[in-house]
Amino acid sequence: MTKSKLTLDDSIDKIKGIGPRYLKCFQKLSVETVRDLLYYFPFRYQDFSKVKNINELIEGETVSIIGVVKKIALRRTWRKKMFLIEAEAEDKTGSIRIIWYNQVFLTKIIKPGTTLALSGKVKKTGKKFYLSSPSFEIISQEKDEPIKNLSELKHTARLVPVYSETEGLSSKAIRSFISSVLYLRNKISEYLPDFLLEKYQLLPINEALEKIHFPNSLEEAERAKKRFVFESLLFSQLYLLKIKIKNNHLKFPKIKADFDLIKTFLKNLPFELTNAQKKALFQIINNLNQRPMNRLLEGDVGSGKTIVSIGASLLTYYSGYQVALMAPTEVLAKQHYKKFKEFLKPFKIRIALLTSSEGRIYDNGLEGKLSKKALEKIIASSLPIIVIGTHALIQKNIKFSKLGLVIVDEQHRFGVEQRKKLLSQNKNQEIPHLLSMSATPIPRTLALVFYGDMDLSIIDEMPEGRKPIMTKIVNKKEVNKVYQFVREEIQKGRQAFFICPRIEEKEAVNLEEIHADNLISLADKLKAEVKAVKKEYKKLQEEIFPDLKIGMLHGKMKSTEKDEIMKKFLNKEIDILVSTSVIEVGIDVENASIMVIEGADRFGLSQLHQFRGRVGRSIYQSYCFLIPDNFSYKTIERLKAMIKYNDGFRLAEIDLSLRGPGEFLGTKQSGIPDLIMRSLLDKKLIEEVREEAKNVLKEDPTLKKWPLFYLAFKDFVKKSKEA
Repeated sequence: MTKSKLTLDDSIDKIKGIGPRYLKCFQKLSVETVRDLLYYFPFRYQDFSKVKNINELIEGETVSIIGVVKKIALRRTWRKKMFLIEAEAEDKTGSIRIIWYNQVFLTKIIKPGTTLALSGKVKKTGKKFYLSSPSFEIISQEKDEPIKNLSELKHTARLVPVYSETEGLSSKAIRSFISSVLYLRNKISEYLPDFLLEKYQLLPINEALEKIHFPNSLEEAERAKKRFVFESLLFSQLYLLKIKIKNNHLKFPKIKADFDLIKTFLKNLPFELTNAQKKALFQIINNLNQRPMNRLLEGDVGSGKTIVSIGASLLTYYSGYQVALMAPTEVLAKQHYKKFKEFLKPFKIRIALLTSSEGRIYDNGLEGKLSKKALEKIIASSLPIIVIGTHALIQKNIKFSKLGLVIVDEQHRFGVEQRKKLLSQNKNQEIPHLLSMSATPIPRTLALVFYGDMDLSIIDEMPEGRKPIMTKIVNKKEVNKVYQFVREEIQKGRQAFFICPRIEEKEAVNLEEIHADNLISLADKLKAEVKAVKKEYKKLQEEIFPDLKIGMLHGKMKSTEKDEIMKKFLNKEIDILVSTSVIEVGIDVENASIMVIEGADRFGLSQLHQFRGRVGRSIYQSYCFLIPDNFSYKTIERLKAMIKYNDGFRLAEIDLSLRGPGEFLGTKQSGIPDLIMRSLLDKKLIEEVREEAKNVLKEDPTLKKWPLFYLAFKDFVKKSKEA
């Protein structure tokens, strides 16, 4: 297709050079149209803008040279079984050796007499300089051919964009294809209102698209990035705020704010709630009475979120409504069932447990097994009941007739569709209140981006009487002392966790720089982690603790197998549990007092804190031993934060600033654009944009006052839902 006929909405296979092979590669990156390609932004830039003569080169610097190829040859190195392409390039000041590895095709496209722009790091062997695997660009094929303007170069002698890649598609290819369609940016009309462009000094869309792909300086790249970060954040905040506004107008179960009932509940507890727990409970009570609740209850490991949810459930039950609490595992569901029974004993409450393996009911002090069919009938009636379970709660036979409150524990473990199934249960069109609980502390600015449609209640205070967990960084040479200490604690009747190192994926940043066989796929990563845990299990069982009972937990096990292992650990049939990072969040093993984390430097502070939270949940003094593989100064300084702080929110802030949002969050978040991911450290911008979104909706809640802005927003929402 000719340039003039190509449109933004055409499939990318209409672009010259994109055949079936490249099409598949681009589809893996969710790039399907020309517009998608223009909006496929680089994640960093290589600075090849320093252009030098050959006689000015200095070892170790990253530079570009313009040289004519004198000779080029292919040979094979027998020891490493690889092909070596050696060339010599010269300019008017001297000559330099060039080496490429396993790129046999180069001998066909680079001939003696070719003028090249070459960019890379200058290396030295003996007294001679050379370039190893440099980026290159052909300027002219023959001596007499006129040299093109250097400003036209895309891969060398400039600030070069680097894109997230996939096997078979390099940044160089992506750059070439984007360059060939960049002229179509002029077909895109500006959709941000003028007042926003002026107020925040944002680049117009056409200029921003050019500068984000091919900037002349890092300052230009940053200005372009700011434009797209701002609009992505603004669209996401508008979307979340519009959901919040819409939800506030839905028909909802009005739960009576019975403070006398709550006072009686609190009086009967064997402990006093912390101020943070009281505040969270008060926020929830008012919410249940005044408007539909969509609230995230966030609290550190062991901060007491469950007791707050029990108080909310009691009020809902006494208002004549049903409650559903969904937990990610059977073990955790049973743990909640036990706690609800214990703390609601003084009240005439009907509580049921429903998992894939069993059904139970507790009614007015009496308890017994109940068939699933009998439970289904009770749930389908309008009888008030608190039902605690796993995914079994959303099976097609389960029909709540008067559901007032849905509680989702460890909410990140459930998909949106699973929550929707529970929230669409009532026959009378009332939308049940939703309380999501999470033990993973998340900084407030991240909460605004990810949970902007939800109200937030934070429990940032620990119950009194908890003994701080003693945390120590251990050198590999001292590991035997740790083993001895573990043995002594187990002899006292305690139990221990051993966490195996996380197998890290090597960062696939640029396939021009690293070989594909160095990349670790998710499947390979899982296999490697299973192998690591089996190796550790074998070592501990056969060499270190042959007389003790040791269990093993890893990600390739079925849910039923994991539940069985955790049951045995809870019942003290296992002394030491060896696990990968799949160790269940929220499980209380009160008898466990030791957490040993191998390869501690491979985990973020937030995840280390989560592991540490598996112990210290009873009267026993508990211990956490961090055994890093890398004992560098930087590693130890980072891990020292675990000794200094026991506050998950503080550690999350440190973790975010040290590791960046991608690492902090663990995986790329579905539906969250890459640019937002990269801007999550900018607290000021996030808060500014949140306020701006509120102002825009105040002026026009429909957004139709700005037609192009409205259409761009609709497109953003559509793509977010598809992601």
